[in-house]
Amino acid sequence: MSTKTISITEEAYERLKSLKKNDKASFSDVILEHYPKKKKLSEVLKEMGANPELADSIEKVSREMRKAKLREVKF
Repeated sequence: MSTKTISITEEAYERLKSLKKNDKASFSDVILEHYPKKKKLSEVLKEMGANPELADSIEKVSREMRKAKLREVKF
């Protein structure tokens, strides 16, 4: 695994250090734990399993967003 060197302030270092769960945890571990890779909505929904109520809500919001994009704005 490659590494990068970064410079941070003492305050940032102390905050990061305080988030470490133990002495063996690396700063990379802390950063990755607090800022995980973003997932696509479809991935999250698959993990959650079937939820008809949520599906209906998402469909409704999606329709409303499409309508908002189609509205003509006059200046």
